[in-house]
Amino acid sequence: MGFSALKKRSKSTKNVSEMMDKLNKASGGGSNSYVDDRYWKLERDKTGNGYAIIRFLDAPDGEDFPFIKMYTHGFKGQGGWYIENSLTTIGKQDPVSEANSELWNSGIDSNKDIARNRKRRLQFVSNIYVVKDSKFPENEGKTFLFKYGKSIFDMIQAAGAPEFDDETPVNVFDLFNGADFKLKSRKADGFIKYDKSGFEEPSQWLSDEGEMETLYNGLYSLDGEIAEDKFKTYDELKTKFLRVTGGSSESSSFTAESVSAEPTPVADVSGQRDEIPWDTNDTAGADSSESTEDDTMSYFAKLADG
Repeated sequence: MGFSALKKRSKSTKNVSEMMDKLNKASGGGSNSYVDDRYWKLERDKTGNGYAIIRFLDAPDGEDFPFIKMYTHGFKGQGGWYIENSLTTIGKQDPVSEANSELWNSGIDSNKDIARNRKRRLQFVSNIYVVKDSKFPENEGKTFLFKYGKSIFDMIQAAGAPEFDDETPVNVFDLFNGADFKLKSRKADGFIKYDKSGFEEPSQWLSDEGEMETLYNGLYSLDGEIAEDKFKTYDELKTKFLRVTGGSSESSSFTAESVSAEPTPVADVSGQRDEIPWDTNDTAGADSSESTEDDTMSYFAKLADG
């Protein structure tokens, strides 16, 4: 919708409830370019601490949602690394998810371990405005795309549907009455956590509506990030999957002989991108560890290229 319509909608009492409907539907369940300056990331120090203030922004003009969901797979087999976006993102069959289901349904513990190691992982993407970035102040006052995991998405949902009666629901994506988000990372038990992050009280984004409109009109397309041409075809993915796992085109079954049942450890990449709290809405019954790096795909890519 256009800027004027967006301003009018912001004053509607339906604004928060409509957004919560979209969030609730999303919570149920491309291109291999790993350096993209359209994306902002939180920089952390050597201890794993990081701090910034950002603002989640509304859906771009002509698009319905202020976020998209993306599923990925990243694991190592005897034939190297498999790092790809999952076709399940766009509602299509994916060879890894199919193989995972087959392994899980076998009832064999070693096969279930393999499926867990290859589990589908969920991340979200939104447009954001950087309010404060101490590490890179040149980012302040600019809009970027931002990848984040389910733990931050849960905070967004909680803001729109607070637990207590004395708390006011907030659509944090609202351009006029959203809220700044204090993004804080810390390392605990060897993993990067974002549990100290939180939203400030609702406030207007910018005082100058002209500047606000200019920035809004420059938001990045979200739908374009999950366009079909951003994904490899099923046959391309299956060919790579078979090569990585050591399987054959005659059979889609893979067992502990072709893929290591032990999860491949991710090296300490604290000097790289943020750790994403991954989700695991996969049919393979995998667990829901939130220990994978935001830059895991970039890290995997470097290994694969090597």
